[in-house]
Amino acid sequence: MSIYDQVEIEDMLFDPDLQIYTYPCPCGDKFQISLLDLMDGSDVAVCPSCSLMIQVIFEPEDLESVATESGSQPVSVSA
Repeated sequence: MSIYDQVEIEDMLFDPDLQIYTYPCPCGDKFQISLLDLMDGSDVAVCPSCSLMIQVIFEPEDLESVATESGSQPVSVSA
């Protein structure tokens, strides 16, 4: 997996309605990663329009404050 860049989570925009972080991609679209993906340990945001990926640099405490502010709670799913 080839990472285009590393980006601090503070430099990304958070959409509380969609529960995703975005960051501008050189192709003109935006890298995207969901809050739940970050909470699950994923740190790679992808651009839906091209093959570029970025690594999101964050501390778990960063996510806790956003989840609390946005009212997001982890959801458990059982089959």
